[in-house]
Amino acid sequence: MEWFYNLLNDTNSVAHIVMLYAFVISAGVLLGKIKVFGISLGVTFVLFVGILAGHFGFTAPAGTLNFLKEFGLILFVFSIGMQVGPSFFSSFKKGGLRLNLLTTIIILLNIAIALILFFAFNGRIELPMIVGIMFGAVTNTPGLGSAQEALNQIGYTGDPIALGYAVAYPLGVIGIILAIIIIRYAFKIDFAKEEEAISHNSDDEKKKPHAMSIWVSNESICYKKISELPSLANRSFVITRLLRNGHVSSPGPDTELMKDDTILVVCSESDAEAIIALIGREVSLNWEKEETPMISRRIIITKSEFNGKKLSSLNLRSHYGITVTRVNRSGIDLFANPNLVLQMGDRVTVVGSAENVKRVAFTLGNSMKRLNEPNIATIFIGIFLGIIFGSLPFTIPGIPTPVKLGLAGGPLIIAILIGRFGYKFNLVTYTTQSANLMLREVGITIFLASVGIGAGADFFDTVVKGDGLLWVACGFLITFLPLLIVGIFARKFFKTNYFILAGLIAGTYTDPPALAYANQLSSNSAPAIGYSTVYPLAMFLRVISGQIIILSLAAFV
Repeated sequence: MEWFYNLLNDTNSVAHIVMLYAFVISAGVLLGKIKVFGISLGVTFVLFVGILAGHFGFTAPAGTLNFLKEFGLILFVFSIGMQVGPSFFSSFKKGGLRLNLLTTIIILLNIAIALILFFAFNGRIELPMIVGIMFGAVTNTPGLGSAQEALNQIGYTGDPIALGYAVAYPLGVIGIILAIIIIRYAFKIDFAKEEEAISHNSDDEKKKPHAMSIWVSNESICYKKISELPSLANRSFVITRLLRNGHVSSPGPDTELMKDDTILVVCSESDAEAIIALIGREVSLNWEKEETPMISRRIIITKSEFNGKKLSSLNLRSHYGITVTRVNRSGIDLFANPNLVLQMGDRVTVVGSAENVKRVAFTLGNSMKRLNEPNIATIFIGIFLGIIFGSLPFTIPGIPTPVKLGLAGGPLIIAILIGRFGYKFNLVTYTTQSANLMLREVGITIFLASVGIGAGADFFDTVVKGDGLLWVACGFLITFLPLLIVGIFARKFFKTNYFILAGLIAGTYTDPPALAYANQLSSNSAPAIGYSTVYPLAMFLRVISGQIIILSLAAFV
């Protein structure tokens, strides 16, 4: 059995290292699926299994642990950046500006409370450890990686800050959900009223494509070309079918409307009333029963040359005689506005003759095989640029050490920019949701396993025999107080919808278990809207804040 003994104990053996990571990650992921009162810790359990393995002496060379830790972190934050990039800048528009302001206040309060506790205990908890506790309290792993990167820059050799993160994390998840519950009962939330308010005020609902049949009765628009009507209504809409004298056709821009025509109009839900008022009155008509040579089909854009093109620039109507009625992106239907910028993976619904629709499908690609091919070049070009950008030193007044975005901040920012503007440089940024999730999960599990294995040897002496309970208490205050303060403020003064607020709280702490709890409360997508609106900025600020705290207060490290 000597071979088995060597496999378990030869830390320089590749087989030992791979087997150790395989065990830690698989055991952690499986244990993370266990729910207690409906709450699970997910892949974070990999950290705890890694700590346990490290405590019992199962480890790997320090250089190997550091490489795998940093590489896993890079994969994770880059995948996050690619995911949030397309919506990062648009999240600041309209109501999103207020939500992101609330998120920023929560993050600043997290930092403020952590620093108050650090100075209040007069060095009993070291600054690096209070930072680790803070990121565990806000359940943000990339922030932990960013702080660790900053500590590496200044040569820190003290206790692993992952210990503080591990101790504070479980109660952090509970504290987030507890804050959502307390706000609910403090304001006596009526779920029915909150959902009704969402349905009336949601911008996303108003932007959904709406199809309706209209009988033309307004004589003032008779003999007007269809292309002239949107300017008369001051609204964008598409006329996909026309019924005249019992015959159905697909009208073009130069088709003139006549009295008693019946048309099928697709527009934004919020524009429907204005369009009906201009044209005539809405009627009920089953177009499928009408004799028509046209078909409706959904086509997937899979050719990279259309990535980043405006819908109007394709001239599909004039070239192919078909009409685009809507665009589905990531499961959400969008109205086919001429100024809509198309992306790889968009599914466009077109109406026209079978032959013309077939031609358009060939032009746009419509190949699932091509769509499923990973765009590896874009990913590694982005990582290459991200590492260069993260290595650039920035001098900030008041901070003695030049600030570097590091291996977390650099790739994150580059990924956000590529996700938003990559198409302008002929970079195909589309990645299937499953591929992005796989890359993220592989990255985060490797990072957590590396951190856990490296910190495990010190866990018992530092936490169990030390100030572990004090760390837990500090973490809970960092988690809970900012959410309670800002949650009450947002509800009382901004009248923020409860479901949106619950999603905002989960998104600010980038915490999927809290989002899952919020989704259970609501029958609509409001929590997900709140979560996705603030998530990009929250992730960015969490990653950057760890480095700023460490480098600006380096004298206390």
